[in-house]
Amino acid sequence: WRCEDAGWSAIFAPCKHPEAQKPKIMIDTAAVLKSSEEQMSKAVAHLDNELQKIRAGAANPGMLESVRVDYYGQMVPLSQVAAINTGDARTLFVKPWEKKMIDAIEKAIIGANLGFNPSNNGESVIIHVPMLTEDRRKALSKAAHAEGEHAKVGIRSSRQKAMETIKAAKKDGLPEDAAKSMEADVEKLTGIYNKKVDALIEAKEKDIMKV
Repeated sequence: WRCEDAGWSAIFAPCKHPEAQKPKIMIDTAAVLKSSEEQMSKAVAHLDNELQKIRAGAANPGMLESVRVDYYGQMVPLSQVAAINTGDARTLFVKPWEKKMIDAIEKAIIGANLGFNPSNNGESVIIHVPMLTEDRRKALSKAAHAEGEHAKVGIRSSRQKAMETIKAAKKDGLPEDAAKSMEADVEKLTGIYNKKVDALIEAKEKDIMKV
């Protein structure tokens, strides 16, 4: 490109290379990192929720989180129609707010296919949580690790999106030093949330293997 190629416009205005006219697009560093962290946090929160559904040996109200009860024609979470408490390490008590709901609750627990055989004493539904076999513990541990890997896929996806945003910003004029600093921040976030996943899986595995 030569200045003469600018034609008549060069006569009335200082001649500048077209690249000099290209606007510099500034990237909102905080927004990129915030968005990335939000997505990583959601992946970890989802993992935590899924792990609660994996039944370990000890009785835990979270075991019934997936149960939905027919309440006057509407399917609602069990926790909305009853109080769920642990009697001991092997027993759950589900006491309905309305006594007439006891049969519907018992039916819902059976229908949820959680491996429980509930009974009732007229006041509460009683669930005896059986001991886990060694094979069952191994299967549950494997399922927990699979959920952990799924969470890490989500974290990696968030990392990749952030890196692509930074790469695009570099093409639009983001200084190299600023880009490297942002990339380092994204990598740091990725490491933090991967460690959170590992911690959740480790805790769940100990819970599953606990006799």
